[in-house]
Amino acid sequence: MSTTLQAILETGLEDYLQNHTLRDYQKRAVRDLLRCRTAALGGHAKRCPDEHIVKVWYNSCRHRSCPQCSYLQMQKWLEKRERQLLPCNHYHVIFTLPGELRVLWEWNPEPMADVFFQSVRDTLFTVLADPRHLGARPGVMMALHTWGRTLIYHPHAHCLVSGGGMTPEGRWRAVRNGYLMPIAVARVVFRGKLLSATERLLRRGALRLPPDLSIAAALRLLKRSARKKWNVCIPERHDDVALYLARYLRGGPIKNSRLLHHDRESVTFRYKDHRSAEENGGKAGWKTMTLPIEEFLRRVLQHIPRPGQHMVRLYGLYSRSQGEDLERCRQQILEAAAAEPAAAHPGRERPKWQPEPARCPVCGKLLVQGESIPRAPPSRQELRLG
Repeated sequence: MSTTLQAILETGLEDYLQNHTLRDYQKRAVRDLLRCRTAALGGHAKRCPDEHIVKVWYNSCRHRSCPQCSYLQMQKWLEKRERQLLPCNHYHVIFTLPGELRVLWEWNPEPMADVFFQSVRDTLFTVLADPRHLGARPGVMMALHTWGRTLIYHPHAHCLVSGGGMTPEGRWRAVRNGYLMPIAVARVVFRGKLLSATERLLRRGALRLPPDLSIAAALRLLKRSARKKWNVCIPERHDDVALYLARYLRGGPIKNSRLLHHDRESVTFRYKDHRSAEENGGKAGWKTMTLPIEEFLRRVLQHIPRPGQHMVRLYGLYSRSQGEDLERCRQQILEAAAAEPAAAHPGRERPKWQPEPARCPVCGKLLVQGESIPRAPPSRQELRLG
């Protein structure tokens, strides 16, 4: 049996449910992942006109956490967003939640995600509005990830920031000398905004706390975090941030290509170890990790987003209410590019993905539509989910 997330669920779910309770949205996700591209969802058949073969395609679940049917949806999202992006350089900025605050996030994922998004947004706009840095309002596309490379809980935001913005006078101003903003300043501003917003929630009683954590202890966590250096960074490579975001917006925290082996006891997968980059000439190396199958499923299922939870948010020039300003900036960039071609950054042309038409391996003719295939009865694992 090949090692896929679907196969791991089929192998380990029954034992997992003996010790763990799933929320309703997790049950729906697991049910979809088990059904994806199987007879449980039905499908359709195509046949050779000369009756050489009949080929069956089962339907996809289209759940955003499914790693085996996310490619086409990712491509559609990427094409839509690239039409929206300004024809300029973009920067990749990463904001990470400090470890001390993860317990608050785990118990309050929705309010903590909201204040996290708001704090990142306000940090970018505050720093970039300063005339010493950019003095303009950029376009920002922000994607939230809750997982680390080994599937641990590690909330962080990947931000695509336009290399320029609109000034208060309504003019486009590009980033000077390829320098977006001082990271040291962004760290301090981000820390202050997130800690202030979190403290307000705590004092209003708007956050749930674990039984062993009082409000006073939670406030001490904030003070302890305030004394540390927070993680905000701009990776050197930022030429195709939209594609980077698209890869992680659909398909869940781990792709099937990273899964190496599984049995009833354990799962082995690979991950990139960025800490070893210095030893490998700046390039992250691949390592493997083996986890008990129960722990592996726990790590994966904790990252399934709740219904209605927006993992991508648009701000500034890229927000839906700023269409006129966005187009005004686009025209100014194109006019400057026409006058000075070296200033143009039209972005890369990406070929649109088109599925290959199905052909008969015997005669080479295109397969023609056959009959529809009804859904099969639920499996034992689906019945266990209720």
